[in-house]
Amino acid sequence: MGNNNQTLGADFVFLGFSSLAELQKLLLVVFLPLYLVTLSMNAAIMAIICVDRSLHTPMYFFLGVLSFSETCYTFVIVPKMLVDLTAQRKTISFLGCAVQMYFFLFLGCSHSFLLAAMGYDRCVAICHPLHYNSMVTWRACAQLVAASALSGLLVAQVVTPLIFSLPFQASRGLNHFFCDISPVLRVAFTHTNLSEAIIFALGISVLTIPLVLLLVSYLFIFLAILQIPSATGRQKAFSTCSAHLIVVVVHYGCASFIYLRPDARYSSDQDALISVTYTILTPLLNPMIYSLRNKDVKTALQKAVRKNTLFQKVFQ
Repeated sequence: MGNNNQTLGADFVFLGFSSLAELQKLLLVVFLPLYLVTLSMNAAIMAIICVDRSLHTPMYFFLGVLSFSETCYTFVIVPKMLVDLTAQRKTISFLGCAVQMYFFLFLGCSHSFLLAAMGYDRCVAICHPLHYNSMVTWRACAQLVAASALSGLLVAQVVTPLIFSLPFQASRGLNHFFCDISPVLRVAFTHTNLSEAIIFALGISVLTIPLVLLLVSYLFIFLAILQIPSATGRQKAFSTCSAHLIVVVVHYGCASFIYLRPDARYSSDQDALISVTYTILTPLLNPMIYSLRNKDVKTALQKAVRKNTLFQKVFQ
């Protein structure tokens, strides 16, 4: 009982930016505007998709869900990180760390499966355009989103209690700026074999499965594009999925580097740098690449601004 109370009462200390002590104020000046821009862009995308009927299609439904997911995902990590950049001692309670990891896993894993669902949407649109409306129904869209969320929930529900039931060391310095799996396991007494098993199992279930589904989808997409006789037609078809492909490469590139590798290659500095990419930069780039560069979204935004109806409909 005493050990449990000691475990629950001790705080974790973030050491992710300790080597950049002199630059932390500069990092705050850089990261805060980027985060506010990210929130604003995702909010604009969600709002315009809700109020503009021309965007009430499965593709933009998935875009809206993606923007909402990324907003929640960054909210779990970035505000705490920004506050810590101004603090001398960067701590988080045992319960707070567990909650942060739970929602990080839930939203991050759901994001991977959601990208796979969006790949299926693009595959059907290009390979079976005449049957698109009958294959990608609103019910199917809702089921795909629900399956993505349930997959993330299952991973978070299994992994988080497993990790935080371990006995932890008295010194709980995490070489990171949030409660990720590897840094937390490294301050547990029994982490060597278990950490590799958990990380690779998580990588296989959350990265490999949706990645295989994406590869299959894009294999059919490329085969269908090659059968289009005109160069203009091929370019137009590829442009409808190029943004999604860029997002997939960035997301899976960062995640695979961290979670699909031997534990012996663990580097706290590299992990922190890569984590900054997928917690701050990627959520900023995704709406720019995926939505705001989209002609339909840009037209809807311009129309809403001209008619001054966007904010009226949102706040009524």
